[in-house]
Amino acid sequence: MEITWLGHSCFRIKGREAIIVTDPYDESLGYSLSTPRANILTISHHHPGHSYAAGVRGDPFIVDGPGEYEVQDVLITGISTFHDPERGKERGKNTVYLIEVDGIEVCHLGDLGHVPSAEQVEEMGRVDVLLVPVGGVSTIDAALAAETVRLLEPKLVIPMHFQTQALEKMRLDPLDNFLREMGAKDNPPLPKIVVSGSSLPQGTQVVVLDYRTHGSL
Repeated sequence: MEITWLGHSCFRIKGREAIIVTDPYDESLGYSLSTPRANILTISHHHPGHSYAAGVRGDPFIVDGPGEYEVQDVLITGISTFHDPERGKERGKNTVYLIEVDGIEVCHLGDLGHVPSAEQVEEMGRVDVLLVPVGGVSTIDAALAAETVRLLEPKLVIPMHFQTQALEKMRLDPLDNFLREMGAKDNPPLPKIVVSGSSLPQGTQVVVLDYRTHGSL
């Protein structure tokens, strides 16, 4: 399985049988999505920065909310959460997705606005790769993201939804805050990562990806 970060909360997850794109954004954010092709599209909540389905080619099957789905040998479970710490009173609901691809459990937290409850942690179960927002403001911040990592105990952690040079119309916290919370080294970001059962680390490892290197997908 190959994971590429396209910026903000948008990833391209390529498995043997299908390609999944998460939370596509429109041009108003400042990123260039380059219209990736996908078989499956997940949307965590309806906001132009997370639900721009028109920017994805291939007539994908759209997963848009809680429930269980099976598409092209990809198992997806959507779990209802909130976009803020006040149980949705400020920003509404958010869907966390567990995506099983090639035997690897990927968890995309969307715009999670609170630390998951014990019940939600149990529902998420095993998490191999965690895609976690870390930029605060409209999601959990670095400290709460680190707490969420400790609760879910993933093998790989890939931060998303933080301030970058491309993000012109939104101010989020920088990635460095999260790296300090995790005690992680500020290594050069990777263009993508290939994950298999045998390549997963024993403990928890933070991997930073670079949105500027994905090219045309």
